[in-house]
Amino acid sequence: MEQIKITSVIHVRVETVWNAYTSAEDVQQWNHASDDWHCTAATNDLRIGGKFNYRMEAKDGRFGFDFEGEYTKLEPFRKIAYKMGDGRHAEINFLAQDDHTDIVVLFDPEQTNPIEMQRDGWQAILNNFKAYVERIYGNN
Repeated sequence: MEQIKITSVIHVRVETVWNAYTSAEDVQQWNHASDDWHCTAATNDLRIGGKFNYRMEAKDGRFGFDFEGEYTKLEPFRKIAYKMGDGRHAEINFLAQDDHTDIVVLFDPEQTNPIEMQRDGWQAILNNFKAYVERIYGNN
């Protein structure tokens, strides 16, 4: 099955974008698809073979899950690739421009939810990332 693609333009330099994407402390601030969810815990061992785990929970406590994976490729300030806990793959490309960073995310769809729902959910998280980085680090 073909990978799903989402993108964003973040008006911050690539080094800052990379650091906010890979810092567990920052991840907890932006890693949710809607305001009724939050990321309650994040761990990140940023190295090939290293693992990450982000705990996402509904704020009302009704549902939660761990989003986890293992890094398969790292090119600092350029690319992150990982294998998710269920075997699917994802790749994040950081494309440095003069005054902004283009992010392109490709990921294998899962078989449970419709493609549009998956794309919209991942795009919502990427939109939260963009808003967070521009708000917190926007002058860097």
